[in-house]
Amino acid sequence: MQPVTRRAEIARKTAETDITARLDLDGTGRAEIATGIGFLDHMLHALTRHALLDLTLHAKGDLHIDFHHTAEDCGIVLGQAIKAALGEKRGITRFGQCLMPMDEALAECAIDISGRPFLAWSVTFTRDKVGEMDTELFEEFFRALVMNAGLTCHITQKAGTNAHHIAEACFKAFARALRMAVEPDPRQAGAIPSTKGVLEG
Repeated sequence: MQPVTRRAEIARKTAETDITARLDLDGTGRAEIATGIGFLDHMLHALTRHALLDLTLHAKGDLHIDFHHTAEDCGIVLGQAIKAALGEKRGITRFGQCLMPMDEALAECAIDISGRPFLAWSVTFTRDKVGEMDTELFEEFFRALVMNAGLTCHITQKAGTNAHHIAEACFKAFARALRMAVEPDPRQAGAIPSTKGVLEG
């Protein structure tokens, strides 16, 4: 049985960043994103659209230093919002996977909403930046997200040479896998999908 609402609001302020997020897991793909990092905004719009979330995320960070703190902390906040919106995780499908093509690039994502956070990242970029964003920060973003959401997540590049396409395939694959995993399973009838009876640790 699907909960009446699966929404969350998170605010996180440090000496490096000030971030607020509102998330609805049962949305229609509406996004209002402003991180100060153009390519990250583009990827979060894609994630929101293809996961069918509604997401508002605003971030102010120390971009005059570099983009690391803002990218990582956006992942932290989005992960916290996903975890809060899922609550006890009753009735969810729990597992999701997607093989996502993006022109010559191909990325695979598999997710288990396990409560045991782990990121396996097997992605290689052909250049150091996409736009102004360091490509090494995509791994940092996803690690922060899955650690705070409590997801086991494998993201694997199967093909690709264009850094923009590789990144976009990863974000879209994650989005579709997440959409599948959080989807209510009518056969679960509100049960927690675990033989342990809990999806924590």
